[in-house]
Amino acid sequence: MPDSRVRRVEPRDVTRVVELAHRLAAHEKAAHECHLTDDALRTALFGPERALFGHVAEVDGEVVGFALWFLNFSTWRGSHGIYLEDLFVTPDRRGEGLGRALLAALAELCVERGYARLEWSVLNWLEPTIAFYRSLGAVPMDGWTVFRLTGTPLAALGSAAASEEAGKAAPLPTGSS
Repeated sequence: MPDSRVRRVEPRDVTRVVELAHRLAAHEKAAHECHLTDDALRTALFGPERALFGHVAEVDGEVVGFALWFLNFSTWRGSHGIYLEDLFVTPDRRGEGLGRALLAALAELCVERGYARLEWSVLNWLEPTIAFYRSLGAVPMDGWTVFRLTGTPLAALGSAAASEEAGKAAPLPTGSS
């Protein structure tokens, strides 16, 4: 049975989820990397090109946790899955089953929709978090390394690709004058 403390994120939750996302970044010792704003999250969750989804955990009318996720696709399984981008429960509410309830809501979606998997990344030094995930039956993907392209290298590769594409579209000079 679904946990009544967990529900889909609503527009009224955006400011609180942004606040909690910044708290998560601080917890992960990366506060300087979190640039999320209310407008950015609102657009991602509720805008015309919606690609992000979310759930919140609520206790006594206060949002105390969240899960933000998006769909991925497994070519090997031939099916969508859910990629959990972030999961956070405030420290004062940990141990109450809210993290499990948020993950259970996503697992329920996977089962209902026939998605092949639910996956996420976790920092290697977050040992209590890893133990929690293992207690649910989650397993690490040993042998896989996460790669990320961001900032200047992302812009450079994207610009190079755009330049190459533009060059293909433009007629080449014939050399005759």
